[in-house]
Amino acid sequence: MKRTPSVAAPADAPLLRAVDARLGRVETWFNLLAALFIFALMLVGIAQVLGRTLFNSPIPAYIDLVELSMATFAFLGVAYCQRLGGHVRMDWLVKMIKGRAHWAMEIMSTLIALAIIGVLAWYGFEHFLRAWQLGDSTIDAELPLWPSKLIVPVAFALLWLRLLVQLAAYVRLWRHPEAELVAVPRQLTAEELAAQEIEESRARRERN
Repeated sequence: MKRTPSVAAPADAPLLRAVDARLGRVETWFNLLAALFIFALMLVGIAQVLGRTLFNSPIPAYIDLVELSMATFAFLGVAYCQRLGGHVRMDWLVKMIKGRAHWAMEIMSTLIALAIIGVLAWYGFEHFLRAWQLGDSTIDAELPLWPSKLIVPVAFALLWLRLLVQLAAYVRLWRHPEAELVAVPRQLTAEELAAQEIEESRARRERN
């Protein structure tokens, strides 16, 4: 007797796709903000060098500003990078496993990541709250540290939401391995990566 195939998941997954898109817009804005901080820090660094060299007048609290800005480009882009699958991961074994077993391993690793990021976000918020209550500041110019420390739990909270969306996507793929990939990064094979690098190199040569 022939088994009746299970009902496939909706090809478009409208709810998951909508949540992924809306969260993606927030992640893009966070990443853009991080890029703007990097650009601003570059301009401040140039002004610092020119002011010190030409006018013997360095920017006051320059070291403090650099210290406070580090958290922006270190943490604001983590969720965006997770959405694109840009974080370094050891996936040699995962790539060898196909079908439901593959998605089961992704579910397990995402659950572990959710637990770790949840703990980091919680204690990061406590660290910010302590800095707020104590009036913690930088050593030189005594600038308040709490805005910089607040970035950490906010960025981790966004990353936690991205991991939660990816967990739902992996569960969907575990139930329906033949379904379309939605809200998960596409892992390229070595051949696809090589072809992509060749194409990018060719495009750069044509522009030059």
